[in-house]
Amino acid sequence: MTQNFIPVGNETRAFRLQDLAAYQEHSVVSREIVRKPAGTMTVFAFDEGEGLSEHTAPFDAVVYILEGEAQITIDGKPYSVTEGEMIIMPANKPHALKAVTRYKMLLVMIK
Repeated sequence: MTQNFIPVGNETRAFRLQDLAAYQEHSVVSREIVRKPAGTMTVFAFDEGEGLSEHTAPFDAVVYILEGEAQITIDGKPYSVTEGEMIIMPANKPHALKAVTRYKMLLVMIK
């Protein structure tokens, strides 16, 4: 289990997703909050201009923008996604993410 993992266990509590990952200058910060055989949920904080280079994943992924604005490119097509919006990145399609402004997102990977 990684150090940034929040064990859910039998604990029930309310929390703000935005508070789970803090911005760091020139960095992308992540914090996994759920890890189950069916998938994961991870909160990310991207500093302005930072991103994840093009890659593929074997599972569908949902990105929900918590604050800020991201450019998410899926299969060569760029999408501007802002606070309160979500986008689905289909399995096995190349995708990349870039921070237009500082932004935080929730990534849900579905196996």
